[in-house]
Amino acid sequence: MAGFRVLIAGGGTGGHLYPALAVALVLKAKHSAEVLFVGTARGLETRLVPEAGFALKLIEVGPLNKVSLATRLRTLAQLPMSLFDCRRLIREFNADVVFGVGGYASGPAMGAALMMGVPAMAFEPNAMPGLANRLVGKRVQAAAVNFPAAAGYFRNVEVTGIPVRAEFFSLTEPAAAAPHLLVFGGSQGARILNTEMPKAVRELLDAVPGLTVLHQSGPRSFEETLAAYKASGADPSRWEVRPFLSDMPAQFARAHLVLSRSGASTVAELAAAGKAALLVPFAAAADDHQKRNAEQMVAAGAAAMLEERELAVKGLLAGTLAALLKTPERLAAMGKAARTQAHPDAAERIAGRLVELASAPARSGN
Repeated sequence: MAGFRVLIAGGGTGGHLYPALAVALVLKAKHSAEVLFVGTARGLETRLVPEAGFALKLIEVGPLNKVSLATRLRTLAQLPMSLFDCRRLIREFNADVVFGVGGYASGPAMGAALMMGVPAMAFEPNAMPGLANRLVGKRVQAAAVNFPAAAGYFRNVEVTGIPVRAEFFSLTEPAAAAPHLLVFGGSQGARILNTEMPKAVRELLDAVPGLTVLHQSGPRSFEETLAAYKASGADPSRWEVRPFLSDMPAQFARAHLVLSRSGASTVAELAAAGKAALLVPFAAAADDHQKRNAEQMVAAGAAAMLEERELAVKGLLAGTLAALLKTPERLAAMGKAARTQAHPDAAERIAGRLVELASAPARSGN
């Protein structure tokens, strides 16, 4: 089907937005679809969507889950207008299907689509669905999930995985024999990794001969993290701190082990790259979804996990990393297990489901 219109709602974080953009690119290139994004002013969509060449409309809506009472009341007060705005946007765009990818704007847009009889499809990257997807999951016409554990929250669901850049799937084993550790907590860094890794780095380098460490701190914490590494007394020729890593596939290619958070996109990239990982879930994540993601990777044999509170145990972080880095056969087995969790055709499969929904018999009641 060519020439149909897809409204993609949601965003906020890279975990929601990067998969949505990957699907949008497939819809445009392979199906000649017209795509409109709907998001909020507070999210990454304000920069990334226009950069990718797609139109973006903004609505006002905030969070409901794990927020203060005042914030929750403010969001509830915004909901009627956000629903009205989404109904208007769906009607003006003449959307054939609405694709909710999670994030603040996803809930009102999906709700408006269901009220109007417009086919709606939900995407859930985490093992534990977010609040918006839990509310609409049994009412949408279709759903795509990353983890089988999330499937029970939806109807007409398919385990598609998360769309990931093709470069991650083509990585080979690291060329260097000496072990290399990549540390990152997303584009903005992770405060606990920026705090605890410098405390562990000297002990870790002493324990693992030849090891080198590359740490992405995030721009706001760069100076502080760099100072902590310098104060550690660790050999400065064996570690490097950067505020941001622009070519993440290349950095994954160098790494024998990755220390990171367990957001959905990160987990999907680790799987695509076949990389062993030590995951530290963000303890304040809504519905503890990062821990659920990490548990799925641990159960698959693809990763080890430490919770944030465990990093306070003296020597545990350095000891856990050293034990992994000194057993290359275990790292290789973890990498192979990670590959079993990858879905190289995720974007195409999701786009195909959207085409099917858009091709369904005409609805009524706009």
